[in-house]
Amino acid sequence: MFNIFRKEIDWAGRKLVLETGRIARQADGAVLATYGETSVLCTVVFNKTAKPGVDFFPLTVNYQEKTFAAGKIPGGFFKREGRPTEKETLVSRLVDRPIRPLFASGFKNETQVICTVLSHDLENDPDIVSMVGASAALTLSGAPFLGPIGAARVGYKNGQFILNPRQDDMTDSDLDLVVAGTTEGVLMVESEAKELPEDVMLGAVTFGHDGFQPVIDAIIALAEVAAKEPFEMPAPAPEVDAVRSRLRELALDGLTAAYTEKQKQVRHEKVQAVKAEALAKITEEGLPADLAQSKFKELEQDVVRGGIIDTGLRIDGRDTKTVRPIVCEIGILPRAHGSALFTRGETQALVVTTLGTGQDEQVIDALEGEYREHFMLHYNFPPYSVGEAGRMGSPGRREIGHGKLAWRAVHPLLPAKESFPYTMRVVSEITESNGSSSMATVCGASLSMMDAGVPLPRPVAGIAMGLIKEDRGFAVLSDILGDEDHLGDMDFKVAGTERGVTSLQMDIKITSITRDIMKIALDQARDGRLHILGEMAKAITVARGSVAETAPRITIINVPKEKIREVIGSGGKVIREITETTGCKIDIEDDGTIKVASSDSEKAQRAIDWIRGIVAEPEIGVIYTGKVVKTVDFGAFVNFLGSRDGLVHISELAPRRVGKVTDVVNVGDAVKVKVVGFDDRGKIKLSMKVVDQETGEDITEQLKAQSQAPRVPGQGEQPV
Repeated sequence: MFNIFRKEIDWAGRKLVLETGRIARQADGAVLATYGETSVLCTVVFNKTAKPGVDFFPLTVNYQEKTFAAGKIPGGFFKREGRPTEKETLVSRLVDRPIRPLFASGFKNETQVICTVLSHDLENDPDIVSMVGASAALTLSGAPFLGPIGAARVGYKNGQFILNPRQDDMTDSDLDLVVAGTTEGVLMVESEAKELPEDVMLGAVTFGHDGFQPVIDAIIALAEVAAKEPFEMPAPAPEVDAVRSRLRELALDGLTAAYTEKQKQVRHEKVQAVKAEALAKITEEGLPADLAQSKFKELEQDVVRGGIIDTGLRIDGRDTKTVRPIVCEIGILPRAHGSALFTRGETQALVVTTLGTGQDEQVIDALEGEYREHFMLHYNFPPYSVGEAGRMGSPGRREIGHGKLAWRAVHPLLPAKESFPYTMRVVSEITESNGSSSMATVCGASLSMMDAGVPLPRPVAGIAMGLIKEDRGFAVLSDILGDEDHLGDMDFKVAGTERGVTSLQMDIKITSITRDIMKIALDQARDGRLHILGEMAKAITVARGSVAETAPRITIINVPKEKIREVIGSGGKVIREITETTGCKIDIEDDGTIKVASSDSEKAQRAIDWIRGIVAEPEIGVIYTGKVVKTVDFGAFVNFLGSRDGLVHISELAPRRVGKVTDVVNVGDAVKVKVVGFDDRGKIKLSMKVVDQETGEDITEQLKAQSQAPRVPGQGEQPV
């Protein structure tokens, strides 16, 4: 019934299995990829005709995790998977980026790739399996895909690279790098590193590229027996050459002049004016306007790219290595815990840091299990940043991806949670954009966090590199503009400190780039990064010595683990009373660590004293403040040291004979008591008469002296 085809290889010590023909047979391509015991079903469907008027490639990639893959039931009310998580969005982008440039030029048919995690062994991350499976499904589908690609994860420990490390191995790895590409070269890199030098990063990319070559061979072997007939691309419109030639006649000179304008908005206006005039003329002459639309971008590419290759000068007049002017400002928002405005040319990021407590941590319910995140970085790209009016909504894939890239860049420099117990949220609002707003976010985040008093050991900066590659040569561009990004061949982003790289992300729009080009880009990026760090140092060089006045102060105390129950109280009654009375936020951990947070030092000290009072053991001879909770004929019960109760016998209420307990105290009275001993059952015996109730001083010696003084007849009691 089934024509099942399988290909198995041993890859980095585990079995990789690619299977097709059993599941999802109505899809154009379907592969069940299994690595270890992690399985991902990857499917491909593409329309056989393109919608008229579409001038872009409508590719959609969806990565989705099913909780049953890890033997779990979804949380929440509905008990089913809902909107994509951050990881699902990031992996969708990860799969999309290396496959998108490999579709045949001119293919505009709607295409959808879906990667569904069906099993997760909690050792092998499904992201690499998804990339491999999607590559195999595309290769089998018959779509005009110029693959296959391979992908691998690279770790780095003790000076050694590790191919596809297990998830447990990544906890102490100095590098987490994902690389994808073809046999010829690399297409995509995504990484986080602990200040590694450029040669190590380049070595990791090369190691990963060599490591996934057996996977490409396995996909090709599977395709030889299971691939469908290739899709026949429609012949280009007969008017293509005529439209291209006529556009060049009508617009080349105007475009060349427009791209000499250095200001972005003015330049775009001039380009649009040239375009509108040329398209109007094309339409008058009876040539297809929609075809002219797409060919106009080709002409723009020729003008911009040719100018850079031929002259070495860019749109705004810079050479290939110069970084745009930079202005750094900090502390611009008076009530924020930390703020910075980073401006580089026509790109600007307003970055704000907010400090919170453990109660503000983000709880993440992942397939691997629930965990808490104490550092968040959110990136927002409002339409006004590019001078447009647009729809405002929830963050899209681009915003989530750029935010995670900046998060990876700063994350390796964070202080240990034990030494800086704050939850940190950094928000980057892109207020202007003309190239590399994600790297502006990295720079602004570093400045903002240091302004907030986060003890980063060193500042972090980022720079975006571009590439123009033609048959007659290539040029690597530092600090690319938006137009250079759109019309260029590479988006290569490098972030790090003066000591090394903390994050590297690369996307290629051509089939691949060589190791030599990558080395030039890394070396040039290092020089640019050091220049940017120098400009940032003009605003702030080290983190402030303390957090802002408006930020909560966190004090850490430790109590015996067996005392935690007393601090919390029955049903949380005690801790709730402490927080409501003092206004402090209090986090209690299982090991007895208690964090007290408040922007008011007096309230924080009050809460600390309260907690210490609860866990302290009463000592004989020590005076405490307590509250009368009950009166009986023979004395009063006083609550002190939190939940501790002791008895003040009627004879210990006052330094005189007391006829009735309520003549001295009533329920609710605040009193000062001294521990005078314990009875044979361990109950605490207290005394009020030996304590001055106004000053809290011990008056035992005074009472003793009075009792030993000779009695004078007529004063006090009569002699016997």
